[in-house]
Amino acid sequence: MAALASAVVMAGAATGVMAAAAGDGERTTARPDPTASPVLEALPAVPTSSVSAPASASPSPSPSASASPRPARTGPASGAPAASAKPSGRAGGITALYRHPQSQVLDWVAAHRSDPRRPLIESRIAAQPAAVWFPAYNPGAVTGQVRGVTAAAAAAGRTPVLVPYAIPDRDCGGASEGGAPGLEAYDAWMEDFAAGLGSGPVIVILEPDAIALSDCLSAGQRADRFASLARAGRTLHAANPRARVYFDGGHSGWHSAAKQAAALREAGAATSGDGIFTNVSNFHSTADEAAYARRVLAALGGPSRLGAVIDTSRNGNGAPKEGEWCDPSGRALGRTPTTRTGEARIDAYLWVKLPGESDGCKGSAGSFTPDYAYELATG
Repeated sequence: MAALASAVVMAGAATGVMAAAAGDGERTTARPDPTASPVLEALPAVPTSSVSAPASASPSPSPSASASPRPARTGPASGAPAASAKPSGRAGGITALYRHPQSQVLDWVAAHRSDPRRPLIESRIAAQPAAVWFPAYNPGAVTGQVRGVTAAAAAAGRTPVLVPYAIPDRDCGGASEGGAPGLEAYDAWMEDFAAGLGSGPVIVILEPDAIALSDCLSAGQRADRFASLARAGRTLHAANPRARVYFDGGHSGWHSAAKQAAALREAGAATSGDGIFTNVSNFHSTADEAAYARRVLAALGGPSRLGAVIDTSRNGNGAPKEGEWCDPSGRALGRTPTTRTGEARIDAYLWVKLPGESDGCKGSAGSFTPDYAYELATG
């Protein structure tokens, strides 16, 4: 995927990278390859799983091969603090972000206390809150997995970031293929997912690449998918009015703002969501993504409350050379996760993809690779 990010923890993990798509841009995400059971499984190039009960987390998605990133720097790199101490003012009710206690990086830290790389990886990566992915189509189990995360976050007074990733025809049959067997089954799975949201604040990153990477579908299939995403947004809000649901905005190196906004409008983002997310599993600079997100929101229209969240997990040095997407060298951690961005219409900087989980070059797809993690932490 060109835009997919890898999650720090995942209810069913996946990892995998997608080839760049032709057309008016490149893919934005890296996609996960589904890995068996949701809660603790790893999807190649996708998210890390660690949801339902304490168990080991699974890998997260990787950036898409096509995202030929345009080099650009973003300001503070390597986990630099957010632009300003002032909250964006858009994420009303959102508390400090939640760090799930299970992830591949935490497992590695616990098992390698004497490793000289451990202190830096622990303080700069393992200590940061990150997204929890749910990439497995697991009716009957997903409610409990989601509830396990949201209940723990509520008890800690924090806001979890959840990534449902089970849309049918996921990744257009690429490395992260999988998902529900059909849209009717997906709608039912989403109802189960929503039933676990609880009543506290929660951020939902709804189906990375589901909109930006939908050109492989026929016009009819695309319309059906978009209608299902709109239903998903309504279902999530009905289950928990405090949920903030963000729709797939791709990234600044992919589709034009006008094209992405048109697709988002068809998917009900302006009426069923709270805004868009960008740069999942990618490397584009925060400055480029913020400018792009504001262009997309302007073209999308809708209520002024709509905002954007940006995946900053690996974008501290901006995008690598065009065509380099698989664990490219010279990258660095981006801004640490926060809802205090100080940027107009930018609700949060999040780590959707977990830094250190490989795209498939410096380690097997979705696996935590300490050398890569250390490189990002020192970049």
